[in-house]
Amino acid sequence: MSQDVLDTIIGAGEGSADPQAAAARYQAGLDAEAAGDRELAIEEFRKASHLDNSAQYLFQLAYMLDLVGEEDEAIALYEQVCSRQQPHMNALINLAVLYEDRGEVAKAEKCLKQILDTDPNHQRARLFMKDVEASRDMYYDEEKARDLAKRSALLDTPVTDFELSVRARNCLKKMQIRTLGDLLRITEAELLSYKNFGETSLVEIKHMLTTKGLRLGQGLEGEHSQMRREIYEHLRGQASETVLNKPVSVLDLSVRSRKALQLLNIQTLGDLATRTEAELMGVKNFGATSLDEIKEKLTKYNLTLRTLE
Repeated sequence: MSQDVLDTIIGAGEGSADPQAAAARYQAGLDAEAAGDRELAIEEFRKASHLDNSAQYLFQLAYMLDLVGEEDEAIALYEQVCSRQQPHMNALINLAVLYEDRGEVAKAEKCLKQILDTDPNHQRARLFMKDVEASRDMYYDEEKARDLAKRSALLDTPVTDFELSVRARNCLKKMQIRTLGDLLRITEAELLSYKNFGETSLVEIKHMLTTKGLRLGQGLEGEHSQMRREIYEHLRGQASETVLNKPVSVLDLSVRSRKALQLLNIQTLGDLATRTEAELMGVKNFGATSLDEIKEKLTKYNLTLRTLE
């Protein structure tokens, strides 16, 4: 709801305040509510709010609007009441309930926390907070399931569905890369090491992945993270975590070796220790001399490249 509409509802502007007339309208609204005439009650509460936009009048109008299903207007009024220096506790609770009904769990939780920060033992707020937390878990689980389903469908998409050059298509076919998911499980270095696959094809594929928020090697990150955890566990007690977190720049490598590590997105000594000799040798223009250099520099930190079982 726009601020102009809200101003019309509550009659913002201190010059128009008429406390006595507002009180009379408010009482008339209470009488109509008691008689079961909600439409008249809303009309009277609206007039009272126009004459004096006190929190009490705004809350009662919002409450009645909520009862008749006018949620948008009720939420706008509750938000107006809750934005004041001393928020109306019941307005915060009612607003939290409306937010939760709309699936806006974070907003609902914020309202209830505002109450509990002031009164940690507020029974209604504590009760509703349990409901909101349960809704949050359910909402996030459903959202996660939807995201996983979408991601799975995306990763199963054949690479032939994308606009790639003939050379790039042929290379991917010969490397048995059939789907987008297969492409995420290969690195830049592995692609460049394949015969007839050059920088132009690499740039083309990387651009296609970027448009979908993806990148080469992304599917291997979980595997490498697990390897790093195993290395940390193996070297625990030797102050190794500090060593593993050191940047590879401390090795003071040659330009060729540094470029190879950049291609593999190796940032720390821990990252480097998860890689095998074969992975490094797969990088274009990376030879035995560079490999020996890296192995020698790693020994200064009591580390080695990973060996396959």
